[in-house]
Amino acid sequence: MSSESHFAGRVTLAITGASGVQYGLRLLQCLVEQNQQVLLMISRAAQVVIATETDLRLPGAPDAMQACLTEYCAAADGQILVLGREQWMAPVASGSGAPSAMVVCPCSTGSLSAIACGASNNLIERAADVALKERRQLILVPREAPYSEIHLENMLKLTRMGAVILPASPGFYHRPQSVDAVVDFIVARILSHLGLSQSLLPAWGETLFQEG
Repeated sequence: MSSESHFAGRVTLAITGASGVQYGLRLLQCLVEQNQQVLLMISRAAQVVIATETDLRLPGAPDAMQACLTEYCAAADGQILVLGREQWMAPVASGSGAPSAMVVCPCSTGSLSAIACGASNNLIERAADVALKERRQLILVPREAPYSEIHLENMLKLTRMGAVILPASPGFYHRPQSVDAVVDFIVARILSHLGLSQSLLPAWGETLFQEG
């Protein structure tokens, strides 16, 4: 991956089969705008949800999906690298090659459970397992309601392991005027946790509540 040097950094992004794929797709766009190289994994269930919740139609093959998303995000050549479900030789599968940060957005409760128990049955689960074992940044964005005791126990377990649980629970103090603005609230919080600058959402107290 010699193209890495052309970008400001590298982030692993996984989109799994929970409702709210708009969060993951918008995050992908923002990471591209931040000149990050994105190692992207999209589960089969997520492909179904994307087709259900958006007008985007992704081809099944990783190479074709990569070309589609590169055009969708106006990304540079090699900036989005789509990885297959069982592409075990991908950098994300090993601590010696994986990026320092991974985001699962949205994170289905099934993926949450598999990551919590270290199942590693596919590349998404293995990449998250690598992030945990290497003590790297792992951000999980669940989108479910209500949460069962199982879900909450898995979140607590992962939090104790060092992962950040960042639910897709947007605030409204910025007075969003569109669905896109609601989505941007969560994406802005993720970018901030990744240490990346963002102009999607003013920080609390900076502009929203200043008088005069």
